[in-house]
Amino acid sequence: MIRRTLAAAATVGLSALTLRMVSERAARRLLDAPRVGPDEAALGPALDALGGEVVRIRSRDGLRLAARWLPVEGPAPAAAPTADATTGAAGTPAWRPDPHEAILLLHGYTGSIAPDLVEYGPFLRRTAGVLGLDFRGHGGSDAGPTTFGLLEVEDVAGSLAWLGARGVISVALVGTSMGGITAIAAVTVLGDGSLASADAIPDVPDGPAPPIRPRVVAVVADSVASSVVVPVASRLPGPAATFVAGRLFDGAARTLGADPRSTDPIKIVGLVAPVPLLLIHGAADTTVPPADGERLAEAAGPSAEHWVVPGAEHSRAHATDPAGYELRVSTFLQDAFAGSRTAMPIIGTPGPATVPVDPAPPVED
Repeated sequence: MIRRTLAAAATVGLSALTLRMVSERAARRLLDAPRVGPDEAALGPALDALGGEVVRIRSRDGLRLAARWLPVEGPAPAAAPTADATTGAAGTPAWRPDPHEAILLLHGYTGSIAPDLVEYGPFLRRTAGVLGLDFRGHGGSDAGPTTFGLLEVEDVAGSLAWLGARGVISVALVGTSMGGITAIAAVTVLGDGSLASADAIPDVPDGPAPPIRPRVVAVVADSVASSVVVPVASRLPGPAATFVAGRLFDGAARTLGADPRSTDPIKIVGLVAPVPLLLIHGAADTTVPPADGERLAEAAGPSAEHWVVPGAEHSRAHATDPAGYELRVSTFLQDAFAGSRTAMPIIGTPGPATVPVDPAPPVED
């Protein structure tokens, strides 16, 4: 009897060990996102048509990141003059770009920023210059684990420093899926830039002042789940999908020494306020079900807007309704930038804008 009990216990122990080993391997795969998407090879001509500048940026924790800078395009032809300099006839915006404003574009779990630059860059750059960033472990950036926003916040911090060194004072974060999660986490972890640094060293030697940290004035988060577990579980079969996804993140946390679920959007989205937040979800999204999007929106607070796009699947709201998407997002961003100008007036002359280059910016060749 004792022998049978010990044998059974050994079998259970072996099964548990085997399960953990399988879980750890799966967790490592979860942290190793595809560096390039399957359709990116064909995007070369479209990227060339966008123009701009390929740049290298340092993340706050020292990784070299690839990015592309698209200068703002000149303002669209002005509408009929009105008493309001920022508004044309029938309420049509007559937007005046400011070279000291920029949009940081953040991609999802798979591939580089190239597809998002091709899709969103042409209309976003009519509002402000666009910096499209390859997260660590993606595109042309240095290797690093994909952590669903936890460490990608360091990439955002480096991008903000790069923009600040070039004279940008106001930034909007625009991200899809994991990029949207990172945008929300960045405002929560880094702050919106409206306060002095809490970890500044009081007795530093005299020297050149660091570049001004740009202020985050708006966030657009498209197809963001309430938890990083949700999009993983939605891709797993069976009734235990959420449980299995949770165990994968347990393994990921052990591998990283930190838990990507610590910056789950549902836990922190309320802290984005008072920064304006636009949440976008697709009504036909099976990766982030509409009910989950509603749950996140309810937790977001009064400074957030929620737009549900009929018929849109995951990260396909723009493809489903291009005109409506571009109008909604552009209006939201321009309103946020215009609001920030009351505290930080336009600097320089509007028009075909390029960001001033600092003589010693934090760029890697």
